[in-house]
Amino acid sequence: MPRGVRGGGTMKESKEAQKTTIGAIDPEVLAFTTGNDPELDKALIEADCIGTAAHVTMLAGVQTKPKIMTQSDRKRVISELITIICLARRGKFRITLADQDVHLAVERVLTERLGDLGKKVHTARSRNDQATVDLRLYAKGEILSAVEEVTTLAKILLKTGRKHATLPMVGRTHMQPAMPSSVGLWAAAFAESLLDDAVLLVNAYELNDRCPLGSAAGYGVPIAIDPALTSRLLGFRRPYDTVLYANNARGKLESITLNAMGQAMSSLARLAQDLMLYTMPEFGYFSLPPEYCTGSSIMPQKVNPDVLELIRAKAARVMACAQAAAEITRSLPSGYNRDLQETKGPFMEGIALTRASLPIMARMISDLRVHKKALLKAFRPAVFATDRALELVVKGMPFRDAYQDVKDHLEDLRQIDPKAAVAQKTHLGAPAGLNLDAMAKRASTFVQFASSRRRRYYTAISKLLDVKYPDGF
Repeated sequence: MPRGVRGGGTMKESKEAQKTTIGAIDPEVLAFTTGNDPELDKALIEADCIGTAAHVTMLAGVQTKPKIMTQSDRKRVISELITIICLARRGKFRITLADQDVHLAVERVLTERLGDLGKKVHTARSRNDQATVDLRLYAKGEILSAVEEVTTLAKILLKTGRKHATLPMVGRTHMQPAMPSSVGLWAAAFAESLLDDAVLLVNAYELNDRCPLGSAAGYGVPIAIDPALTSRLLGFRRPYDTVLYANNARGKLESITLNAMGQAMSSLARLAQDLMLYTMPEFGYFSLPPEYCTGSSIMPQKVNPDVLELIRAKAARVMACAQAAAEITRSLPSGYNRDLQETKGPFMEGIALTRASLPIMARMISDLRVHKKALLKAFRPAVFATDRALELVVKGMPFRDAYQDVKDHLEDLRQIDPKAAVAQKTHLGAPAGLNLDAMAKRASTFVQFASSRRRRYYTAISKLLDVKYPDGF
């Protein structure tokens, strides 16, 4: 194709470059490389200001002659950063295309208001470690909130399980009737699944709880900065041991967090699928509150479980976000690569989808209606076959002989009471042996974890900004 021709039409050889903080850039290149960062970075304005406050506080302690930044300088910068946070909370802080991202937008405003002092704030750091610390700070709150929301849903399921602990329910394998079970076991099983998901979220939080600020472009700087101080100021557990991995961990941590979110969504998706089945008229075990369902544009009678269907679909999207982050980073060379910019969107999307799904499912389970008659009516003699075979084994018959004997005489099982069958299963974890108290205690530890970590972070930031965080602005 001849130079200057695209798709059969002509285009100008060049356009006037647009001036930015870091040089003049062709407008199309600027738009392409900036992508949707100005929109996504609205969620990072506060984190960027907090990270900058910690950075200038650390710089004020660096012993150079002349000093890079004085204590008076630090106070002036932090005062302006607090103003930016207040503007952002009111939706009045703009990130322009020329800014490219939140980091340069904040620096631009600081320079406009503080002159040469604003130009000093980027000393000894890169947008690479800025972006990474912003995402770590953002993830702190999001992961802790997800831990709380997962635990809340688990507690609601445990409450449901306790209320209906002995109510018989047909247990199924291959979606076919299998053995006597209970509503208590069904609800408690999903609670236990979510508690495992909370473990994964806690692990993601702990891996995320390291401070990358100070790694600069991934190779350190020839100034005696203090990353350990910066880490403490920001409420992180510790800094990274190597500046290069602090850089390389970007994308990896996003993938780990999204995988944890994805497991929680997988639990929700399976729960949603069960609810869709068991609320069908053909089952009628449960019913959903009508106000949580939607109608049809053509069929007046329809009451559709759209929320559950959307949760099932959103679970797939969260897992796709995790895979996207992993695929973007899996073959990158060491050091920063612009590819990493493309992990931010999936990261924020996956978190948002998960955090939207957990509370709505909690409401669905809280108001779920359980129908005892339908549950008992679903029992057929064959459901008791395995239990009867094991009764014969206890009386001395070899299991395989008992198996065949029951199979040949299924009609003899008609008189078995589902409640009695459930009551016989008393071993740990069985329908009549649910360890609900232990699961409730386990849930409480996650609530305490989230509360203590959030309190530690808020205390650190309050001290850093000299303002009660987050509500004292």
